[in-house]
Amino acid sequence: MRFTKMQALGNDYIYVNAMEEKIENPSVLAQKLSDRHFGVGGDGLILIDFSEKADVKMRMFNADGTEGEICGNGIRCVAKYVYDKKIVKNKNIKIETYNGIIETKIFQKKYSETILADMGQPSIGEENKKIVMGEEEYTADYISMGNPHLVVYVDDPKRIQMKEWQEYEKVNVEFVTVLNRNKISMRVKERGTGETLACGTGACAAAVSCMKKQYVDNYVEVEMPGGNLFVEWEKDSNHIFAAGEAKTVFEGEVDICLP
Repeated sequence: MRFTKMQALGNDYIYVNAMEEKIENPSVLAQKLSDRHFGVGGDGLILIDFSEKADVKMRMFNADGTEGEICGNGIRCVAKYVYDKKIVKNKNIKIETYNGIIETKIFQKKYSETILADMGQPSIGEENKKIVMGEEEYTADYISMGNPHLVVYVDDPKRIQMKEWQEYEKVNVEFVTVLNRNKISMRVKERGTGETLACGTGACAAAVSCMKKQYVDNYVEVEMPGGNLFVEWEKDSNHIFAAGEAKTVFEGEVDICLP
């Protein structure tokens, strides 16, 4: 089976063209390929397939085999993949996801490439939830970007012990601190994977929470261990736009036996 390893801000997935490759058990395949010792290694598996509604369709599977609704960093990588391989020749690319169609646009400069994605409208859940963890008390907001997020405000994301937050395994958890009106910093524990270097929808959720509390302006830089994403909340449309890089790491072939 042929595959492409791609990453956006260190959030790395194995990408497979399901229009050419036969995929019989994507959940088990995701677990095997994502293994960083015995597989290709990655945060999960993303399949690129035919779509009747958009240019292409993507399905995302976490490293534990569970299927996710959407992946913000994966969206940008899919856009790059189909454009680079001339599956789609237009730089404005529509991608069907579990939660609907995401529109992306590729901006190319001489030495760099940025991909902008319309991540849709956020949904605000419970706000200012009090969470006690050991001797610490935190304030958190539930935000949905088509997938569930818990945005937790902390003094220093680097000091957070991820293992203490295992009970929140059904949501993506972002640990956020505000640096100034234009920049926030965060770490993330992704549902089905664990800590990753970046999370696109998580960055959007964190930005939405900060913007709603008026901690930051409507355009903000989100700093993560793997790199920075730029997020804008366009109030007229109530849509969230995220801009950042997407890169191909390598391509290869793998022989894999599935049960």
